[in-house]
Amino acid sequence: MKIGFIGLGVMGRPMAGHLIAGGHELFVHRVKPVSQHLVDAGANPVDSAREAAAAADVVILMVPDTPDVEAVLFGPDGVAEGIKSGSLVIDMSSISPVATKTFAARLAEKGVDYLDAPVSGGEVGAKNAALTIMVGGSEAAFERALPLFQLMGKNITRVGGVGDGQTAKVANQIIVGLTIEAVAEAMLFAKQAGADPAKVREALMGGFASSRILELHGERMVKRTFDPGFRIRLHRKDLALALDAARALEVALPNTAATAQLMNAALALGDGDKDHSALIRTLETMAGASAD
Repeated sequence: MKIGFIGLGVMGRPMAGHLIAGGHELFVHRVKPVSQHLVDAGANPVDSAREAAAAADVVILMVPDTPDVEAVLFGPDGVAEGIKSGSLVIDMSSISPVATKTFAARLAEKGVDYLDAPVSGGEVGAKNAALTIMVGGSEAAFERALPLFQLMGKNITRVGGVGDGQTAKVANQIIVGLTIEAVAEAMLFAKQAGADPAKVREALMGGFASSRILELHGERMVKRTFDPGFRIRLHRKDLALALDAARALEVALPNTAATAQLMNAALALGDGDKDHSALIRTLETMAGASAD
C-alpha cells in the first residue's frame, strides 16, 4: 500500500520501519535526523500532511494528543486538504473518544473511512512489532487495515465502532497508571522499612502480586532507569481523558483522580519527561525519603 505516516516520535519511528520492511511505500512528514534512517530505507519525505495524504491510499497518525490530531487532519496543509475519496485514515494516537467520533464524521463527508487504533506496549512493543492494538471502526475498514496492524502488533482487537478503540485505550491507561502507582508505593514501603526493594520485587514476582508492570517498571524503579519509554506527561494526559469522560458519564473514578494528581506533582517536580515508572520519585519526595 501507499501510506502517509505522520508522527515519527519514539513510537512512530519503529512502527513506520516495520511497514517499510513489510514492503509498503511510505510518505513521511517532518523528517528529523533521528528519523533519517527511514528515508534511507526507502520512505519518501514530503513537506506537509496534505502532500502525504495526496500521495497515499492510507494515512496513519501517531501524534501526542487530541489537538495534534485535529491540526494534522484539519489544519492548514492538513490531511483533509489532500486526501482522496475512498482513502482510509488510521489514528493510532491516544486521544479523546468524543473528538474521535467528530473527526470521523467530518472525514466521512469526504468519502474517507476512519479507524481509531490506539496502542499499548510502549517503545519496547513498538520496536518488537508486539503492540496491542485496540481498534474502533467498521468491519470493512478493519479488514482493510489488518495486514498493516499485523506488521506492528500481535494482540489486535476490533472493539466496536468509531471511538471504541480510544475508550479501550483509556481503560488500559487507568489500569497501567494505577498499577504503576501501586508498585511504586510497595517499593517505597519496602525501602523505608529497611528491606531490599530488589529482593522484595523478586519475591513478589513469584506470587499473586506478579504483573508485567512489577516485572518491567518495578525493575526500572529498583535500577533507577527512568529514560522514557512512555513519559509521565503523556500518561497524565490519558488520565485526564478518563476523568473528562467520567465527568460526562457521571461516573466516579477516585483512584484514577488520585493518580492523576500524583502525576501533576511529578510534573511540578520536573519529572514530566521521565518514564512513568519515575512516579516513585514523587512518592519518595512526599515521604522525605532519599531518592537517586
